[in-house]
Amino acid sequence: MTITLTDQDKLTLRTAAYGAITLMAAADATGKPHKAVTEGSIALSSATGLVGHVLAKYPKDITLDRKSVAAIADQVLPALTATVSLLTEHDPAEADNFRRTVLIAVAAATHTHRGRPSPAVGDMTRKITEALGAA
Repeated sequence: MTITLTDQDKLTLRTAAYGAITLMAAADATGKPHKAVTEGSIALSSATGLVGHVLAKYPKDITLDRKSVAAIADQVLPALTATVSLLTEHDPAEADNFRRTVLIAVAAATHTHRGRPSPAVGDMTRKITEALGAA
């Protein structure tokens, strides 16, 4: 099945995926959030299928409200849910691909810790997972 996404759908998908990595970096109190962003972005760039094609475009069109972690979450968490809903409606396999891609990127962003991630990072992972409906 071929899915045709509108420009707005693609923007929402990119906002959801790259925003999830931004949330992970914002929750990281180690002082090295750039490592989380780098690892998460590398994971996103390795996506395949329709999701991979959409994420391959540099996300310069994403505008996140960076006033606070809460403001970022207010944009990103609903975008995650909306993207899963949209993809599920058209192609459930592509929705699963999106979920896996984001969860792998979140795991990669979390992997930058030596030992156990902080409670804040763990909680942000839970929130992202719930927004994806993958709990």
